[in-house]
Amino acid sequence: MSEDFSKIEKILKSFSEDFEKQLFSLLPKTSFFSNKLENAMKYVLQVGGKRLRPLILNEISSVLGVKKEISNRVAAAVEFIHCYSLVHDDLPAMDNDDLRRGHPTCHIKFDEATAILVGDAFQSLAFEILSHKKTHENSEVRCNLITELAKSSGAEGMVGGQMLDLEAEKITLSLEKIFELQRLKTGELFRFSCIAPCILAEKYEKLKIFENFSSKLGLAFQIKDDLLDVEGNIIDVGKKTGKDFKLGKETLVSLLGKENAKKKSKDLIEESIKIIEPFGDKAKNLIDLAKFVISRNK
Repeated sequence: MSEDFSKIEKILKSFSEDFEKQLFSLLPKTSFFSNKLENAMKYVLQVGGKRLRPLILNEISSVLGVKKEISNRVAAAVEFIHCYSLVHDDLPAMDNDDLRRGHPTCHIKFDEATAILVGDAFQSLAFEILSHKKTHENSEVRCNLITELAKSSGAEGMVGGQMLDLEAEKITLSLEKIFELQRLKTGELFRFSCIAPCILAEKYEKLKIFENFSSKLGLAFQIKDDLLDVEGNIIDVGKKTGKDFKLGKETLVSLLGKENAKKKSKDLIEESIKIIEPFGDKAKNLIDLAKFVISRNK
């Protein structure tokens, strides 16, 4: 796609700067809170990121008429889960990465034990936020959010996908199995980000629409990640590239080939856009975000 993404990049940058303040405001404030743990948590947040999941959640919330102060809290919960997963994934026992977003990973900057505790703290904080009355006055809505994020994060979602990813270093996976791996590891948090606004708005009839949107968007995002691992460089991507090839790990790109993978991701984005086009002008930013997913360079 040869479109100008300067507008959506400005939106991402502006949102990321404002949203980071929100994340910091939600960190625990207690005299019993360890300085080292606090500094490590702040470091992970300061390293930043695209904040793509929170922005998608907020854009869908806007489409469905959810107040920003409410959607922001749920978006923060998603980002804390995402941060926890990255800190743990970078550990020597997992992906063994020493660079994340162009900065030393948490266990390199501090130590492995601190990194484990940082991930644990972020995970707990996410569910603390969702359970609070400030997130929604309806306790059933809060319980539904907690249930869905727990499923998307745990053995039925992201954690299960990470386990499959670790096993993929030792066995050859079929294309079907790789689709399943990526649906769990990457797609599930996208799924939650897309259905959470439906829960917040109590518009459960819209769940399937945005679940379908998320499945295509999440897979396209992962294909682009795999392409960046093959074609990207460490400066742009902000982490080591070529890791999957070195580990002999099958990916969507290695099985489909680069050109077919690019076509597949483009087709998925076009399909995802058709799903949300009926929402009209309200979905314009969301459509631009979907296009950006496969046009980014990091």
